[in-house]
Amino acid sequence: MKKTFKDVLIIMVGAFIFALAVNLFVIPNQLGEGGVTGITIILYYLFSWSPGLVNLILNAILLIVGYKFLDKTTTIYTIVAVLFNSLFLHLTKNWYIPSDELMINAIFGGVFAGVGIGMIIRVGGTTAGTTILARITNKYLDWNISYGLLFFDLIVAFSSYFIIGAESLMLTIAMLYVGTKVMDFIIEGVNPKKAVTIISTEPDKIAEQVNVQMDRGVTVYSGHGYYTKEPKQILYIVISKQEVSALKKIVRSTDKDAFITIHDVRDVFGEGFIDITK
Repeated sequence: MKKTFKDVLIIMVGAFIFALAVNLFVIPNQLGEGGVTGITIILYYLFSWSPGLVNLILNAILLIVGYKFLDKTTTIYTIVAVLFNSLFLHLTKNWYIPSDELMINAIFGGVFAGVGIGMIIRVGGTTAGTTILARITNKYLDWNISYGLLFFDLIVAFSSYFIIGAESLMLTIAMLYVGTKVMDFIIEGVNPKKAVTIISTEPDKIAEQVNVQMDRGVTVYSGHGYYTKEPKQILYIVISKQEVSALKKIVRSTDKDAFITIHDVRDVFGEGFIDITK
């Protein structure tokens, strides 16, 4: 129950930030957007229809059509996100930031949209619309959610060309790209670590020093060289970025011929890192 309340609170904040992206940066500068929000903005430019109300109606229709692709929790969180997103779009419609720099507005529009949607998706919700399509492609085609969302958003954004013109369309595309990168970071990259694989003739000495000096666990795999067929012990260690140089120093002092690969990893849960239940 506590986790659910926390998730709903995060969704509310995310919906508010996304509404600010639309009302502070997108609409005042005649920019476009992707997905259902992009359609609501086009309709606003053409007929002055309320983005909040149109957003609620269109997303409700899409949610009815696509709910079967979402689990129960995601469906509930999505309904919450759509309701609050529509509410905040209405409540902040007269908010204003005095800025005539189109590029700055496009960048911040992307940042706010990316943070807002990223927060909603990270706790298991969606903003309905093209986010449902992005989740479907993630499930069945293994597409990254952020880039699946960008793909569908660009389709809508390009259709706004006849309303906002070429320059605004180019700025919109730049804004969507910024939003995608920010969203990707919010969804997957708030806990970046390094995964290190080490192949050495002195695996025990290296593992012992990592345990003692760095207080990090070491996983040992059994392997062999393809050509020599010689058995080898392969060390796998997950550390923070700040610990990379200390680990390199240990390996260099123990076996200067060791083979090391270092990979970026997004989120790490478990002992010594983040509790997986959080």
